[in-house]
Amino acid sequence: MPLALVHDWLNQLGGAEDVLETLAQMFPQSPIFTSIYWKAGMPEHYRQWPIRVSFMDRLPGVHRHHQPYLPLYPLAFERLNLTGHDLILSNKSGFCHGVPKPGGAVHICYCLAPTRYVWGFDEYAAREGLSSTVRVLLRPLLAGLRRWDLRAARRVDHFIAISSDIQRRIARFYERESVIIHPPVDLRRFAMRRDVPVERLDGDDYFLSVGRLIPYKRVDLAVKACGQLNLPLWVGGAGRDRERLEGMAGPQVKFLGRVPEADLPEVLARCRAFIFPGLEDFGITPVQALAAGRPIIAYAGGGALDIVQEGVNGVLFHEHTEAALGEAIERFSKIKFDSETIRRSAEKFDAAVFKEKLTAFIAEKTAHFPGEG
Repeated sequence: MPLALVHDWLNQLGGAEDVLETLAQMFPQSPIFTSIYWKAGMPEHYRQWPIRVSFMDRLPGVHRHHQPYLPLYPLAFERLNLTGHDLILSNKSGFCHGVPKPGGAVHICYCLAPTRYVWGFDEYAAREGLSSTVRVLLRPLLAGLRRWDLRAARRVDHFIAISSDIQRRIARFYERESVIIHPPVDLRRFAMRRDVPVERLDGDDYFLSVGRLIPYKRVDLAVKACGQLNLPLWVGGAGRDRERLEGMAGPQVKFLGRVPEADLPEVLARCRAFIFPGLEDFGITPVQALAAGRPIIAYAGGGALDIVQEGVNGVLFHEHTEAALGEAIERFSKIKFDSETIRRSAEKFDAAVFKEKLTAFIAEKTAHFPGEG
């Protein structure tokens, strides 16, 4: 039956775009409705997709700086025309679940997160360094956006959450039930190093952190903890926080810059452990590390609680302090991990599992359509 994919914006790459890649593979003929599309800044193969944009795509500077246009996103998605589609599948962390639903259609929302800056504004403002004046000015707008967001959520027929944490937030903010289908990870790209014996898990002599270098990722904790313990740390990624991180780093920290996708499997497979210090909705890279047979040292919150099994494929720390992370690193060093067990713990996140579960969920929720079920 006619299916429409809906995505918040296409001007940057992240976990949402990883999910969209898989959805586009599953439904190659389905149009992708979105607010904006920066053709020159996105992967070239996106140009083969049937992308439909809103009026916002013509606004000045929106492709590089879309945040200032925050108040317009609800209107942009409400004005999209999805007539002729019996199934809407929205891939949402922002406002795209607010698209109008044609009569008789079914809307399934794959919820990456309830809109963060609407429901978690204080945390968002703190990590973005917004002034108290800006916060005061934005609060009336946010109150209106919350009301709109809640109305939009009530129009969704079925929610899918990416993690237990997101499932709880959907229940708290939207008062809706959801099922959990973890995001897809292409595990085929990652393999254990066969030249390292199974009983030896130290690999090369470095801990690893890979991701965007922005404050809320809390890479500063890894830099400080490894510095305090005099342990080697490799930091992969780019972002506005790099200069600050370099200023606090000692000689044992190596900044790799943006790690090419082709190099990532080897960098992961050779590390002693992957450090995941931020509070994240899920976490693709930690799962990739598990697929490479390497354990995780992660903050005990968000999606990490679905990924890390204490003492089996990693360890958790419970306070966002360098002391707590340092204690976890020392505890990690005393545990004998098994790389085969670690690899198996990643298998439930494989893209094939995602496709199978999503296909079954869609079939169940559209069984009433003629020719379905």
